[in-house]
Amino acid sequence: MAEKIPSWPKVTIRLHDSRTAEVKIAGRAHPVNHHDPRQAAIALVAERAAQLGRPMKATAVDADGTSWPLVIHPDGDVEAVEIETRKPRGSKDSAPKRTWPIIVAIALAGVLILGTALYLTVWRGRSDKPTVQTDPSKLPSLPPPKVVPDQFSARPVPPGWSTKADWTVDIAPKTTPAVSPDGREVAVLTPDHKLVVFDGAGKVQWQDKVPDSAQSPVYTTIDGKPVLAVAAGETLSYWPGKAAKATEVALPNSSAVQFFGTSPLVTLTGDAGASVVTGSEVKTVPNQPRLSTVLLAQGTKALIARYAGPLYWSEPGKELQRIELKAPAGGKQVDHVVAASPELALVFWRNGKKNEVIPTVHSTATGAVVATCSVAKLDETEGRQWLPDAGRKIAAWGPCLINFKTGRTFDTPQFRPYSIAGTTIFGSTGSDLIAITPGGKPTTLPVDTARPWGIAGSHAIVLHDSVVYALAKK
Repeated sequence: MAEKIPSWPKVTIRLHDSRTAEVKIAGRAHPVNHHDPRQAAIALVAERAAQLGRPMKATAVDADGTSWPLVIHPDGDVEAVEIETRKPRGSKDSAPKRTWPIIVAIALAGVLILGTALYLTVWRGRSDKPTVQTDPSKLPSLPPPKVVPDQFSARPVPPGWSTKADWTVDIAPKTTPAVSPDGREVAVLTPDHKLVVFDGAGKVQWQDKVPDSAQSPVYTTIDGKPVLAVAAGETLSYWPGKAAKATEVALPNSSAVQFFGTSPLVTLTGDAGASVVTGSEVKTVPNQPRLSTVLLAQGTKALIARYAGPLYWSEPGKELQRIELKAPAGGKQVDHVVAASPELALVFWRNGKKNEVIPTVHSTATGAVVATCSVAKLDETEGRQWLPDAGRKIAAWGPCLINFKTGRTFDTPQFRPYSIAGTTIFGSTGSDLIAITPGGKPTTLPVDTARPWGIAGSHAIVLHDSVVYALAKK
């Protein structure tokens, strides 16, 4: 039974003495103080197993340090996984197997006296099958997904790409692929609940199991290192690649993870605050000024802004850093901070004229002006989206297209940006779908043209009906 049960989330039951214990589920500690700590610990794990709808593996540790592998079921039943013991040289009989003296509460049908009586039983292992030992630092060996070539005929292809899909793979419904910032990898969640990473040619690089509730994968950084992250329920898991196992981070109750910055930001409901991730821990963003909003995370720092500025950087263990915004030409005062992305913030500046603002892109490191869009009517800016590319080479804000290498901006009237692939911006002008680069001429596309999620190697990665297609160049 135990070999078929996922190892996620990791559970440890540590017995301290006759009244206290600690249960760790996916890194989150749950202290136990009870007249029977074993029983209380089992009940806690069984409750989580019921939420998952399946049994859970656990490691029980006695006060003397002896540990025992267990399987705990949603109804409170406990199975002890037998540990193979070695026969002493020259001995005829093997040493007896031992099991952790887990006490399992079971309901007794019968007469109720002064309430419901619970009786305790000790589970004794009966199987002689030894536990298979694996290297805990390496990923499990899993069957690869079905990867085949195909023709992409469902929709028109993006400009520069053919209908030939050199490889395709089915992915989990309502999920999307992720293309690494360097364009070398594509990560997907498969229908059988696996995270699979391909190179640009469709070869599986590595894979791992994920929970049923896993969300779409995201390439990000933690502690300054590139990782692939997946949020699932109250756990954030991330993989450093190269077939190394995931680090699991326990998330606070009623929290969510956003990836607007270079690193994950854990946000709580309402105005309850936010946290950054380091190692397997979350650390609260400290010193948040009144009437401010935490915008994104960059490593263990969080970017914070008041509505009318300034910007702040907050980092655990360090003093709050204030970033003053430099005024653009003609700018009189900040109207409000509009949006932020890695290294950049979009800010509206008043120019002294009624209902007019100067949309300005600032460096979040120094507050300096990076680019300035044309003056806009404030009441016409509603609904415009800030859309930078992952490499911070270009961006679009409504009709304003920006080339950060030159610092120049270009106006494309009525343009609404949708997505960016490489240095091409996909969007619409009126009813026409177009592709354009900052300063380039627009190309009108057929209705419903597929837009790439990214470029991986020599392939454009597109998605249709939960199938990823890697399109070859024309």
